[in-house]
Amino acid sequence: MNDLDRFITGLPKAELHLHIEGSLEPELMFALARRNRIAIPFRSVEEVRAAYDFSNLQDFLNIYYAGADVLRTEEDFHDLAVAYFDRAAADGVVHAEIFFDPQTHTDRGIPFDVVMRGLLAGMADARARHGLTAKLILCFLRHLDEEAALATFRAAEPWLDYIEGVGLDSSEVGHPPSGFVRVFAAAADAGLRRVAHAGEEGPPAYILEALDLLGIDRLDHGNRALEDPLLTARLAREAMTLTVCPLSNFKLRVVKEMGDHPIDRMLALGLRATINSDDPAYFGGYIADNYRAVAAARGLDRRDLVTLARNSFLGSFLDDGQVSAHLAQLDSYVNGPP
Repeated sequence: MNDLDRFITGLPKAELHLHIEGSLEPELMFALARRNRIAIPFRSVEEVRAAYDFSNLQDFLNIYYAGADVLRTEEDFHDLAVAYFDRAAADGVVHAEIFFDPQTHTDRGIPFDVVMRGLLAGMADARARHGLTAKLILCFLRHLDEEAALATFRAAEPWLDYIEGVGLDSSEVGHPPSGFVRVFAAAADAGLRRVAHAGEEGPPAYILEALDLLGIDRLDHGNRALEDPLLTARLAREAMTLTVCPLSNFKLRVVKEMGDHPIDRMLALGLRATINSDDPAYFGGYIADNYRAVAAARGLDRRDLVTLARNSFLGSFLDDGQVSAHLAQLDSYVNGPP
């Protein structure tokens, strides 16, 4: 490991765009399948990894939902969360705001309460073992209709004290944010934060809908905002955080090569861009791998990397005191002995 790699690994950072179901590594998938006596359509870990050759978002989602079928019990969700937090802590993550997709599980007959209890137990373990804090963001699957999202939100009501916000994910093209205005309004009325995937494969117009119709507090992905100079200027002026996922962008062909990634252009335009891993088990890397990939491909220096880490805290849903403490920790790391 060279000096820059070590610097990236030790850099205190927050992760703001992580689908917990997308951190299901093949080894854990097989272990849970055995524990729950579930047949899966793969014969080996190697066969699973070979299947991770996607041409677009939908190809990925097909295998993502098949993999999630092994998650059945509180213990499964606990083990999934612990495995992610252990890996994140090793990459310098001190705070994570993780997405979960309850409809992926409730539609299979897994009670909402089972998902919540398992994830919360994993979060408690992460705090005890690593001092790593976490928040939960409940995502609605946009390929399902808004009535299904509203039903999911009703099921979540007993747990809202443990949920920081709501999000919108799954297949973007053909499923604009405008289809989910009522459920996002209900979340706002309940005092929840709002985020949404927009501008990954969908057009800049989807970003405008997420801003103006859903009232989002943070934009997930947002790459295609750069196609619209007025939209880009608005995002910069409003200090809207973008949760960018470089290896995911490459794996899903949002960019043809890592050398084409616009992360440095985003920073130059004044956007509050952050680096995240999205679905790391499927896209070939956790958060430090994403930092390293763009650093190598785009020639980012330490100052750029520190800006990205600083943005991750500024864009988090932590309170001002917590953000200040993390920024002080970051400054101490950067200015301390090499």
